[in-house]
Amino acid sequence: MRSGVSLNVTVYFDVASTAPLHPVARQALTAALDEGWADPARLYRSGRQARMLLDAARETVAGVLGTRADEIAFTTSGTQAVHLGMLGALAGNRRRGGHLVHSAVEHSSVLHTAERWAHLQPPAGAAGGPVSVVPVDRFGRVSPEGFAAALRPDTALAVLQSANHEVGTVQPVAEAAEACGDVPLLVDAAQSAGRVDVPDGWSLLTASAHKWGGPAGVGVLAVRKGVRYVSPLPADEREGGRVPGYVNVPAIVAAAASLRAVRAEAERENARLHTLVERIRARVPQLVPEVEVVGDPVRRLPHIVTFSCLYVDGEVLLTELDRAGFAVSSGSSCTSSTLTPSHVLAAMGVLTEGNVRVSLPFGAAEADVERFLAVLPGLVAGVRAPLGLDLPAPAEAAEAAEAVQPEASGQVTLINALGKRCPLPVIELAKRIGEVPVGGTVAVLADDEAARLDIPAWCEMRGQEYAGEAPAADYGGDRGSAYLVRRTT
Repeated sequence: MRSGVSLNVTVYFDVASTAPLHPVARQALTAALDEGWADPARLYRSGRQARMLLDAARETVAGVLGTRADEIAFTTSGTQAVHLGMLGALAGNRRRGGHLVHSAVEHSSVLHTAERWAHLQPPAGAAGGPVSVVPVDRFGRVSPEGFAAALRPDTALAVLQSANHEVGTVQPVAEAAEACGDVPLLVDAAQSAGRVDVPDGWSLLTASAHKWGGPAGVGVLAVRKGVRYVSPLPADEREGGRVPGYVNVPAIVAAAASLRAVRAEAERENARLHTLVERIRARVPQLVPEVEVVGDPVRRLPHIVTFSCLYVDGEVLLTELDRAGFAVSSGSSCTSSTLTPSHVLAAMGVLTEGNVRVSLPFGAAEADVERFLAVLPGLVAGVRAPLGLDLPAPAEAAEAAEAVQPEASGQVTLINALGKRCPLPVIELAKRIGEVPVGGTVAVLADDEAARLDIPAWCEMRGQEYAGEAPAADYGGDRGSAYLVRRTT
């Protein structure tokens, strides 16, 4: 077990983004810098030494992933592995057609490749084809039946992650592979490789070393024998012709060594991390009001837990957690990197605002988890306080509802939240819903994309009825949409 949970005093709970360099990787990298610096394609002694190290690393990775060494190619990242894997398989299976299938919650590397493929249809390009996106349920999981229904006679490739990077939900890869039949299936195993067994049924597999504690800059692309594959890049004799360019032998050696070490640690660590995550999943809703824990509660990775807090700016909450000594991440729409909602949370139909992802490293201390649970309620309350949210207690809300006269038939209470970003439209709705009699309707005018997701999610959490979306112009707005909510409780 590693003790490197706290880095620079901060408790690091974000290994789903990147894991700290494993001690074994550090040792292997240092040794390989001295022994494996030469060109492994050369026949002199130092070149042969580098080739031996590279071959041994390939054997190690193949053994952990359950494949043959000659099916493994090393790339410069997991993203490049996905790009090459998808485009190479699509090109190799061009005779079947150009149709591509992937789930709605894939990593952005898959989505960007699919977008490019769709835009390459003639006359825009010489290659390309249609793309079908398979929806997921509220847990973020595809159904094998839904995956099978998306396949067509001209489907050249299907893509399905082994487990989701934002919420940890494990996908039914084996069942999807069976549904695919002879259609190649690319499995993105970036989040699961090294931690759990690789699922059966894949034709192509991708992974990323920095996710398991290897050095950044090393990805893995595995292509089964017999799978049609044509490199989308100019020919190169290295890495079986799949990945052009000079290989970083020391980094690859370190990646392989850390993968083997992490897989051995996982045998004893997974159960412990699963227990800690269960504690977070159970206690956060007890400690913090108006929270939705997302992702599959059973079929999930043992170290990831994600929850969303109503009426909270996700970026502000992450900053406060950082000040309190915790490094976590978010798929929220309100983060510094994007103003659009997480495509994963959106596809699931769950709350996107105030989202926090906790991903525990090997060796995560129980005391650190307890301290996280201790400080979280106060931080969330502190973030909510300046937003002007002063919801009445249940008894006061009931008295307020009785004091309001029923609305005339067809009359709607308007909330103008145009120009306001998340979570303000939902906050305004929460503040005003008590003024509306049971059976009354509220129309929230909003032009923030997150409102399309968070208002229905709020209704689900608060027991109110979401009545749909209408043009803002129908309710006097000059832009955006009107989101209709009927008060039922």
